[in-house]
Amino acid sequence: MRGPEEREAPAATPPGVPERELERIDAELQHAPASKSLSWAVERFGQEVVLAASFQDIVLIDLAVKVDPGIEVVFCDTGAHFPETLEFVGAVRERYGLNLTVTSPGPEAAEWPCGTARCCELRKVEPLRRVLAGKRAWITSLKRADAPTRARAPVVGWDRVFGLVKVNPLAAWTDDDVESYLEDHALPAHPLVPKGYPSIGCAPTTRPVAVGEDRRAGRWAGTGKTECGLHVS
Repeated sequence: MRGPEEREAPAATPPGVPERELERIDAELQHAPASKSLSWAVERFGQEVVLAASFQDIVLIDLAVKVDPGIEVVFCDTGAHFPETLEFVGAVRERYGLNLTVTSPGPEAAEWPCGTARCCELRKVEPLRRVLAGKRAWITSLKRADAPTRARAPVVGWDRVFGLVKVNPLAAWTDDDVESYLEDHALPAHPLVPKGYPSIGCAPTTRPVAVGEDRRAGRWAGTGKTECGLHVS
């Protein structure tokens, strides 16, 4: 089996999905409801599309199962999540009867605990890559409002990291949009959100955010790190 350094590079262009199609669809969906991009992804890729969820993004799960109740949802269990996160995953899974796949780190991650240099690579990126093998597209909750590194995120584009079409139905949503949807549809929030955690990752590298701080300031605080590697293209 190849190690990360020996892995074949993902395709630089979309096999079987013309670039012009992605550009056209992205332009069409820029101002469309999130449900429309989800419908396009399910109709275009069928069982070859998966939704990767942190489960703080229950809004996306709620939207997705209305389009396809059996859509495969993936949760990356890094082995370092807050207990509240794991409990919330269980509650959301039961609420929707999710077709849920839970990844776990391989044995090579043991030498790289949460917060070390290769932690995210081995506990999130590589496990997700294994699930995405053989798929043609993945759906994420990435929003342009999340961070400057995401400010130009398309609704539909080509992900060169994983070699798949990437669909971001919530790309144009603001935090207020998310809050409004949660309230309008009576959805539960992650139990740590009201305790000062607006963006939740692994327990050792996530702290509460002070009033006036950026919502992602509690992630990898003091390290200069802003992304785990899933959304770097």
